[in-house]
This record gives sequence, C-alpha cells and structure tokens, in this order.
Amino acid sequence: MIVVTRRIPDPALELLQAAGDVWISPHDRPLTTEELQAAVRGADAVISLLHDKVDAALLDAAGRQLKCIANVAVGYDNIDVAAATERGVVVTNTPGVLTDSTADLAMALILMVTRRLGEGERRIRSGEPWSWHMFFMLGTSLAGKTLGVIGLGAIGQATARRARAFGMEIVYAAPRRASQETEAELGGARRVPLMALLATADVVTLHTPLTPDTRHLIDSAALRQMRSDAYLVNTSRGPIIDEAALVKALRNDKIAGAALDVFENEPDVHPDLRELDNVVLIPHLGSATIETRTAMAVLAANNALAVLAGKRPPTAVNPEVLATG
Repeated sequence: MIVVTRRIPDPALELLQAAGDVWISPHDRPLTTEELQAAVRGADAVISLLHDKVDAALLDAAGRQLKCIANVAVGYDNIDVAAATERGVVVTNTPGVLTDSTADLAMALILMVTRRLGEGERRIRSGEPWSWHMFFMLGTSLAGKTLGVIGLGAIGQATARRARAFGMEIVYAAPRRASQETEAELGGARRVPLMALLATADVVTLHTPLTPDTRHLIDSAALRQMRSDAYLVNTSRGPIIDEAALVKALRNDKIAGAALDVFENEPDVHPDLRELDNVVLIPHLGSATIETRTAMAVLAANNALAVLAGKRPPTAVNPEVLATG
C-alpha cells in the first residue's frame, strides 16, 4: 500500500494508482501526529509533504515493510533521515523541478521589497488618499547594486542569474567555492565569508537548507552586520531567520526591509511582522505554479515506485540504503 498524506496533483496519483493500492488522506489539512501514525501503519511507501514530521516514532508505527518516504519537496528537514537509514527506509526528495519557479519568486520578492510594491498595493486597497509627487513612496533601484546569495546551489544560482539581468553584482557565501565557469557566468561572482557578505550586500537572499548549523543563521548578530539600507529575502526555510531578532532590526531601522515566503513556525507568522510596512509576507509560494507542483508530485511518485520495484530512484537522499538493501 502507498500512503499519500495529503492530496497531490492527479498525474502523480494516476501513476501511483496504476501500480497498486493507494490511500489518500480525506482531509485538506496536515494530519495530526496520531492521524499520521495511524495512516502509515502497514504502508510500503509514503508520499509525504513538508508539513509531515517523519521521525522514529512514525517510522516504527509504519512497520518493517516500509521501504520509502518520498518527500514532495526539495528540502527534507521534516524527516529524520538517520532514523530512516537505520531502518533501511529510502528517503527521496524533489530537487531540480522547482528551481526556476522558486528563483522567479525570489526575484519577485526582491523587486517587491526594494520598490515597496506590497506597501503600495495596501495603500490603494485601503482607500487612503494619495497623490503622486517626486518623493512619493521612493524605493531603490537594483542596477549596480550587490546581491548577496547565501547558499549557491541550483536555486541560488538561478536567482543570481535573474539578478544579473537587472544589473546586479553577485557575491556569495557557501561551504565550497563554485566552479570558475559558474562564477564567470554570474559576472565574476565572488565567494566571501558570511559576515563580509552581510556587511556589503544591498540585498541578501537565503538559499541554504535548514540544518542544525543553519538554524537561526540570521540572528541578531548577523542582522547587526547588515547595512541599514539593505534588504533580506528568504525563500528557503523559515527557521534560518530568528524572527524575533528580525522584528527588532526592522523596528529599529537596522535594515531597510525584508521579504519572506517562509516562516519560523509556519504556518504561524510572528504577529509583529504583520504590523510592519517594510515587510513583504507571502504564504510559502516558492514552487506554487501548476507546472512545478505537478512535476514535484510526479517525481515523488516515480521515486516511490522505483524503490518498490527494487530499482534506484531518481533522487535518493540516503542512497547508502540502496547499497546495503
């Protein structure tokens, strides 16, 4: 049996249903811990979403016949990969297919926050009187400015390419230096230490996975390092930013603004963020196109079906299980 923890696009469901028995959650919401553990009992594979906590307890509830957790996301911080590996369960994710849509959104957020577009739309919708004049709602241009990319993986690179089209220079912080070809393609992008990036970038955009090392990577100390006219953009994972520290920095004009697609305690949002005009807030829409979400679900389905057929899945997170299984 294949368990799908929440409805996914039909092309992916059709693939799964053609292969065997499929249970789909009847609820259009995240399952509770108890519901999730009951749902996976006896499953051979689970199609999970980023709000599903897959820990040792859930893996044990599923039983020894469980072979695969196919996460419909590129990030897999919701899964205890070590616990899955210990139990011989293959974990897969969906990288690649959401690169362009997430990079598009990151660029949109950069434009929204630097040009005050969210603030402007709220003014129009509120009915507040306004009149054009030379100093009305001035934002800042991107040409000639520096984009600091934290995490130069596929999405970070795609965002940097878009920023280059707007005339921005690129600096990046990453565990390893990118290839010379990649740096050249990005207009001579330079790898710099994190604190140097924060001190120099006009816009900082986050594209790093959530790990113990990156949780609260952007804390009060990091925010103090940023320029007072700089902007922070996050389309990766919410807990990379300490939201309480961000609120203080924004209120005290330590940075100029922020644009967030993800949140520390998602779906809850720090209430003070909603009160600030210099913040753009959107509900985790990085991969939210019909084409991308369908491709993600189809990839997850193909991952699960490959494992169940005894084959190597396209995108395994813990391929060592396959070598020993």
